[in-house]
Amino acid sequence: MNEDLHLEQFIGTEHWYRHFTGITYTDGIKYLADKTGSHWLIDLVASYQCKKKYREQPFQVWILTVNKKDNTAVVRAEDGNGNVIGTQKISYTDFPLPEIKIFFTDNVLMLTSEY
Repeated sequence: MNEDLHLEQFIGTEHWYRHFTGITYTDGIKYLADKTGSHWLIDLVASYQCKKKYREQPFQVWILTVNKKDNTAVVRAEDGNGNVIGTQKISYTDFPLPEIKIFFTDNVLMLTSEY
């Protein structure tokens, strides 16, 4: 399904988008959110940035894993070295991909290909 979204086309960004919490996100994240109706994923990552243990992590890997059998999901935040910072269960999602990994660094949320 990643091929259907053509996320590989994003290898940097031309525009920066400001979330109401103050974080910034890239063209690729905006495209992903618009195409999949997942603006909630931006909100989720942004909401965790007010917590000290997240602010103290200069590089974060956010992984959304969807269970297609019951449309539940788990979002996991890691430090880039495989160490889990935290997780959140999602009771329902219609997110189309079985998994997506995105990065957050320097107050910018981006696709992995945009790093």
